[in-house]
Amino acid sequence: MIRNILGSLVALAGAASAVLSPFRDWYDGRAGQDYRVRDLFEGITATESGVLVSILLPFLFAALLVIAGVVLRSRIAVALAGLVVLGFTILWMVRQGQAAGSLTVGGDGAGLQVGVVNALAGGVLMLIGALLMRGRGRGAARARREREREPVEPYGAPPADQVDMWPPTQEPGMSTHTSPWPEPEVDPYTGPDPHDPRTRSYPQAPPPPGGPGDPRDPVHPPQRPPEG
Repeated sequence: MIRNILGSLVALAGAASAVLSPFRDWYDGRAGQDYRVRDLFEGITATESGVLVSILLPFLFAALLVIAGVVLRSRIAVALAGLVVLGFTILWMVRQGQAAGSLTVGGDGAGLQVGVVNALAGGVLMLIGALLMRGRGRGAARARREREREPVEPYGAPPADQVDMWPPTQEPGMSTHTSPWPEPEVDPYTGPDPHDPRTRSYPQAPPPPGGPGDPRDPVHPPQRPPEG
């Protein structure tokens, strides 16, 4: 975030320097706005130029690119603006050198002057601003990869204080899908065990005739207790 802010400020300062440069002297007291854009391709002439068709035009385009790049956090747009400013400035230097025979730098108002320095400095500042900016491509791609790595639950668990609408039936009631494993099957209830005395709470049937325990058993007749 800090790098984006710092890079944006540097790039905007470069754009301001580039836009102001045509209003200053470029060569032998002649301002940059007096050079036509077509002169950069056809050769420098003494013909005066209007402001909107002068070298100011590509610099304004570069400034708009910088503003768009700062808003969109696009390093490519800011760098392209810097290349536009540097490209047109160097092209002017080549054409001016051809027209004058050579380029000179003098402190008495002759030769290259402060307007050219402002234009070159503006283009360099735009490139530095593009290098300082982090942009938004890497951050967006990183956030998208993190979202893809996060496990996605098909159904969210309902809150405990609300009626459960668990899929796929979407029927209200308590949730039975509390575990990913299948629930164990419970044996059906068939009643108490008749052979278990703990669960036998009803009277027993009398033993069958002739069976063990029958008082009329001829093999084991009942005996009286001895008298005393």
